[in-house]
Amino acid sequence: MPAERLRASDVTFYSAWDGNELAAVGALKDLGDGHGELKSMRAAPAYRGKGAGRAMLDHLIAEAKARGMTWLGLETGRPAPFADAHRLYAANGFAECAPFGDYVSDEFSLCMEKRL
Repeated sequence: MPAERLRASDVTFYSAWDGNELAAVGALKDLGDGHGELKSMRAAPAYRGKGAGRAMLDHLIAEAKARGMTWLGLETGRPAPFADAHRLYAANGFAECAPFGDYVSDEFSLCMEKRL
C-alpha cells in the first residue's frame, strides 16, 4: 500500500519499536459493515522469527475487535517466499477465501479471512 494511501481516513497505520529499532508495521483498513482488512504487514529482517510479526498481528486483531469488526480479510502472495506469512496467518485462525474487494483470482494472490 503506497505511503499516501496509509494516511487515508479509513486506514490506521501502526509500528512496533524495540528502542530505536523498527521491529514491525501493519495497518488496519475499515471496509465498512463490520469488515476490515489487514494491510502492509511487515517485520523488519532482524525481527523475523522473533515474534514481532505475531505481536503486530495480535494488535491488529485486538484493534479490529475493539472497533466492532466481525470479519477480517487480507491479501498476501501465494509463492513460496510467502510461506512464513501463510503459517502465521493460519496459526491465528485465518483461512483461504475467495478474492474480495478489488482483488482477483490469479497465481500470485492469496486472500485469507477470519471471523471475529
